Amino acid sequence: MIDAHQHFWNPARGDYVWMPPNDPVLTRRYGPRDLSAGLTAAGVEHTVLVQAAPSVEETEYMLGIADSTPHVAKVVGWINFEDRAQRTTLERLAKHPKFAGVRPMIQDIPDDGWMLRDDVQWAYEALIGLDLTFDCLGFPRHLDYFHKLLTRYPKMRAVIDHSMKPQFRTHSDESFDIWAQGMSALANDTGAYCKLSGLVTEADEDWSDGMLKPYTDHVIGIFGAERIMWGSDWPVARLRCEYADWFTQARRLTENFGSAAQRKIFMQTARDFYRINDEETR
Repeated sequence: MIDAHQHFWNPARGDYVWMPPNDPVLTRRYGPRDLSAGLTAAGVEHTVLVQAAPSVEETEYMLGIADSTPHVAKVVGWINFEDRAQRTTLERLAKHPKFAGVRPMIQDIPDDGWMLRDDVQWAYEALIGLDLTFDCLGFPRHLDYFHKLLTRYPKMRAVIDHSMKPQFRTHSDESFDIWAQGMSALANDTGAYCKLSGLVTEADEDWSDGMLKPYTDHVIGIFGAERIMWGSDWPVARLRCEYADWFTQARRLTENFGSAAQRKIFMQTARDFYRINDEETR
C-alpha cells in the first residue's frame, strides 16, 4: 500500500502562512512517530511527503525527514516559479533520490490565471527537462486554467491533487456539473493523473459514503484506476477523521470497481507515477 499524499510540519519553523493560529488540530508539530500507528492500522508501507509551505527551506526540511524515515518514498517540494534563477535550485534538489517534483500553492494565489503567466513558464519547461513531477493544487475555478496549462505541456508528468477539491459545502447540480465537466476535460485531453484525497475536509459535517460516492465514481470512471492514486492528506484529514477511518472509507468507495482496480488505486498508480523504487526507501 502507498499513501500518495501526506504531510509533516513544525509550525515553529514559521513559513506555514495558510495555517490558522491556535487551531487545535493543525497548529501543532507532526512527524513520523505521529503517523506510525495510522500506517500500521491501514497496512500502508510507503508514503509521498508533500510540501505545506512555500519555501525551499521546507523542502530541504522534508528531504531531511525522508533521509531518516524509510516509509517516505518520495518528496514533493516547492520552488519559486517567479524566480528563474531557481532553476539551479531545482537541479540541485533533483539529485536527491527521494525528490519527485514540486507543487506551487496555486489555490492560495489571488490571480487564478497565475499559472499561465509568461514569467513562470520556464519552470514547467525545467520540470519536463529534468523529468520531475508537477502536483496541481487548486479549486474548481482553476479547472480551465489547468486544462490550458496541461494541454500546452503534454510531456509534463502532472497529477491533480484532491480531485481539484469539489465544493461540497455549496453542493448543487450546477456546481457538480461544472466540476465534473472540467475534470472530464482534463481526463480526456491530457495525460494527468488524479489523487483520491482531501475529500473529507472539503465536506462540511457530512462526509458519508453517499455524499462522496458520486464524486469518487466520476473521477475513477473518467481517469481509470491506472491514473487514480489514493492519498490520506494527513494530518489535514484529522479535521474530520483519523487516518484509518479515511483509508477504510476509501476502500469502501472503490470496492465496486474490483480488486484489480483497488490494487492500482492504493499502490501501483502511485508507484508508477512517482517512480517509487523499493531500494530507494531502505
